[in-house]
Amino acid sequence: MNLLILHFSKNFNDLTMDTQKNSISIDHFKTAALRVCQALETNHDYLTQLDQAIGDGDLGITMNKISLALREYITTTQVDDLGKFLVDAGLVANRAGSSSFGTLMSTALMRAGMKVKGNNQLSIATLPDILLAAALGIQERGKAKLNDKTVLDALLPASDALKSALDSGMPLKDAGIKMVEAAREGRDRVTPLKSLIGRAAWLGDQTQGKIDPGCAVAVIILEAITIIK
Repeated sequence: MNLLILHFSKNFNDLTMDTQKNSISIDHFKTAALRVCQALETNHDYLTQLDQAIGDGDLGITMNKISLALREYITTTQVDDLGKFLVDAGLVANRAGSSSFGTLMSTALMRAGMKVKGNNQLSIATLPDILLAAALGIQERGKAKLNDKTVLDALLPASDALKSALDSGMPLKDAGIKMVEAAREGRDRVTPLKSLIGRAAWLGDQTQGKIDPGCAVAVIILEAITIIK
């Protein structure tokens, strides 16, 4: 679900890591999620413009509704289980954003939550698994694959890049940069292509050279999580 030109705020480590345990808590997740909400609200018009070009034009409205609902959920919910927090966030997103993309976003949150069910702390090494679970949930629900010109073309490369970077021993802030770079490259790689899924597919060749709105959402979300401007 823009997620930054390659400058990291020192706060990325401060807000996503317990420096004593090299782990992530629910408070860190909430802080990052609130940044995502702000980014989606800020980019409301941009997403609307992208979707008007190749879709039905409601993506900005949908993501704004979801972000407002999630903001309220995040600021009012007290829960220790990260899995439950994410699954319930997915349910909130589903109620708020009654559209095809809203359904995909809620699926992503719920699949990520199921991956970490029962945990109140996560190791940094689990982050790629969470991102991949979200992406695979979208893939299963939306019946898309790489090069169909969908959100997956940003999310799947981002997940792979994050895992490769962390597995190589790269610090989290540098791994985050690699993740965002991969998402941006995925978005840009498929921009010249024809959209093959959803309403955009109806337009055929007219979608060539147009940024996929789903890819744009993924980049916005990952940028916000990592605080790249």
